[in-house]
Amino acid sequence: MSTIHIRNVEIVTLDDEGTIYHDADLVIRDGRIEHIGVAPPDLQADEVVDGRGRVAMPGLVNSHCHSPMTFERGWAEDLPFDRWLNEKIWVAESALTPDDVYWGAALAACEMIRSGTVAFNDHYFYMDRVAEVVRESGMKAALTWCVFGIGQEAEVGPGLEGTVEWIKETHNSADGRIRTFLGPHSPYICPPEFLERVVGIAHDLGLGIHLHLAESEGQVQQSLERYGLRPVQHVDSLGVFDVPGGCVAAHCLAIDEKDTAILAEKGVHVPHCPITYMKLAMPFPPLKDRLEAGVNVCLGTDGPGSNADMDLFATIRQTALIHKYQLRDPAAIPGDLALRMATRNSARALGFEEMGVLAVGRPADLILVNLDAPHMRPVHSLIANLVHCAKGGDVTDVMVDGRWLMRNRELKTLDEERILREAERHALAMVSRGMKQMREYRA
Repeated sequence: MSTIHIRNVEIVTLDDEGTIYHDADLVIRDGRIEHIGVAPPDLQADEVVDGRGRVAMPGLVNSHCHSPMTFERGWAEDLPFDRWLNEKIWVAESALTPDDVYWGAALAACEMIRSGTVAFNDHYFYMDRVAEVVRESGMKAALTWCVFGIGQEAEVGPGLEGTVEWIKETHNSADGRIRTFLGPHSPYICPPEFLERVVGIAHDLGLGIHLHLAESEGQVQQSLERYGLRPVQHVDSLGVFDVPGGCVAAHCLAIDEKDTAILAEKGVHVPHCPITYMKLAMPFPPLKDRLEAGVNVCLGTDGPGSNADMDLFATIRQTALIHKYQLRDPAAIPGDLALRMATRNSARALGFEEMGVLAVGRPADLILVNLDAPHMRPVHSLIANLVHCAKGGDVTDVMVDGRWLMRNRELKTLDEERILREAERHALAMVSRGMKQMREYRA
């Protein structure tokens, strides 16, 4: 690989000290960061990049999404969560094909790269086709093939046995850029004996579990009626939080003090997706208690069928704003915390421990953000501007392992024109095919 020298750039490292460099040098050699600050005077670089008017920062990491649901963007609007699932989403997905998943994920990859996301944690179906997109795009990903455990007629794909074979073939592939999780949908769908079976497989494979958990008070009441335990406590009793690869428990909106203590003690990663919650009018508490308890709260977009887009900068800003508003405390989610939740915290959830910070020896997974835009000036605080002013469209360049995925707003690894055309065609065809309700949400 080559040596790349980015000169005269502002650098937000997001390291433990929150170090920021001004008008500095960033040197990447063989996919890793070699120098930050002042480059050696005798440096011979293969590529020199003028970074004036740009800020370099760690690439964003989407801790929970359903990338192929770009196909359902705008398909299920103005509905509460139960009707959104039962009447639209789970009906449309009955007509889903592997090709639909490929083109939907490819469309999402274009969107994510363009808005500064370098890695994503995907929970959906036909994940072998999403893995193709990851390999082609150059991104990093943790992939989870969703299973339900209530009969083959409810599954999309081969069921648990087939997904285990896929996991064995896929984990740590693409030069380590692809990781995998086992994917039971949720405790409100998956029977306890099925969850215990998944836990056993996770131990056998040395892997983690990625599921949805405690999304509403209705789910809490359902769990208490069925099992005498709240959802967090129920899955903990089944060993879901004790698997060797860790647990990603998306949402956790309806939790109490005991639940929070369990999540912290067991090191559970909790993706927070506030735009989905606001759009579907789902109540959610402030993050303060979880953060103070030491829960690894990270940020995700959720799927475009609910959020509508995959712009993590929008999620960063909304996270800061909504929690300040909920607590009536302008110091809630202060400083660079929202940025860290979308980088370092999210990278931990995916199992990419080295990502999320710019430091010597770390992978060169970074983005350049344009400061020369009216809404980004003046620059009293780089952090404040990145949290409250930056938009996905301000990202000019994206790099993963020292390879440019986007340079000067031009995608380098994906055929965006073809993807736009094929994604539109396949999405419209999907919703015109015969559809049926494959399963029912009740809570």
